[in-house]
Amino acid sequence: MRPAIKVGLSTASVYPLRTEAAFEYASRLGYDGVELMVWAEAVSQDVDAVAKLSERYGVPVLSVHAPCLLISQRVWGANPIPKLDRSVRAAEQLGAQTVVVHPPFRWQRRYAEGFSEQVAELEAGSAVMVAVENMFPFRADRFFGTGQTSVERMRKRGGRPGPGISAFAPSYDPLDGDHAHYTLDLSHTATAGTDAIEMARRMGNGLVHLHLADGSGASADEHLVPGRGTQPTAEVCQMLANGDFSGHVILEVTTSGARTANEREALLRESLQFARAHLLR
Repeated sequence: MRPAIKVGLSTASVYPLRTEAAFEYASRLGYDGVELMVWAEAVSQDVDAVAKLSERYGVPVLSVHAPCLLISQRVWGANPIPKLDRSVRAAEQLGAQTVVVHPPFRWQRRYAEGFSEQVAELEAGSAVMVAVENMFPFRADRFFGTGQTSVERMRKRGGRPGPGISAFAPSYDPLDGDHAHYTLDLSHTATAGTDAIEMARRMGNGLVHLHLADGSGASADEHLVPGRGTQPTAEVCQMLANGDFSGHVILEVTTSGARTANEREALLRESLQFARAHLLR
């Protein structure tokens, strides 16, 4: 019998709460672990502090998200090359299986030119997998608003979401690069207007990490609770459960709109229940 797929909670899913809150929710709700988002919060950057949280709550760190977002460009320094190396070392120290990283931004020319080689070298020298994540373009429908009704209004006027302009090199599709491992993000497929099932098939055995979320097709990256948008979230989960997937599924959902602690907990509980229901083997 194949082992159950582990389901983790991204520390970004409790924003604006801090990293410790993610460990507390993961422990209380029954998640199998967390994905550490390294960003502006001091604790997220302190590997020793994160290790203590993991021990205190009895929740392992399954993966580390490198500080490669626009809002984390200065975290661990301004040079993305040593930051990616540091992310792998952090994952090793925390016992994490995977580092999630975005394709380089176009203006990061030196990083972009050597990105594939750096990823390959890091993987050759470590048991940690560096899984490059699918992203999305800047889309013209931002001018029409960011909600689902805005997208529908745009279509009625004869437009359609996408393809937009990519800020990433060589593109926002990681399969345009040369990598061994990938992260599939289902909120990003919604924003990019790409076929999530087809992308998962193209990733093949290289798909080792799933950011489980949803989206409506709006130009903003929504990270909805799975099942609340238009993405084939259940189908992707079932595809992984029925295949040889041995990676982790991480709930990376937005709960910043929750008005109370009970509302946030309900969103995180619903997300976990969805994942468990559709990842059964």
